[in-house]
Amino acid sequence: MFVLVLLLTAPFRGFLLYQSNWTWLPAACLFALGLWLYKNGSANFGLKQLQGTPEVSGNGAEQRLVTAGIRSHVRHPIYLAHLCEMLAWSVGTGLAVCYALTIWGVITGAFMIYCEDVELEKRFGEPYREYRASVPAVIPRLTGGPSRM
Repeated sequence: MFVLVLLLTAPFRGFLLYQSNWTWLPAACLFALGLWLYKNGSANFGLKQLQGTPEVSGNGAEQRLVTAGIRSHVRHPIYLAHLCEMLAWSVGTGLAVCYALTIWGVITGAFMIYCEDVELEKRFGEPYREYRASVPAVIPRLTGGPSRM
């Protein structure tokens, strides 16, 4: 898939929407935010949990709904971190292909979040429905405090 994306985007890699060294300042902020989100988004998760190993293996290992920490503000902090990193490259470089890939990432990410929410609701039931109702998926609320969960 990576090679296919490289081949599809290669003809457009030099097409600039703009060029300015100043755009790297907001890009650096987005990079830093993305790294912070990755760190905090993985705080209560092990590597196997982040990779989705328990879901795929189906070995009956204990699974718990994590709603503390950053997940009391945003349900999918790793997806938000991905978005920040992709936006950082787009803003910093000004490359049309980066913006196109960011848009593609938003579209596929929205589908993945939908599928993940369906799966989590099946696995955790009512506690997840309450959590989903009180905590935004990707963009944290700017007003109010953390979720009651």
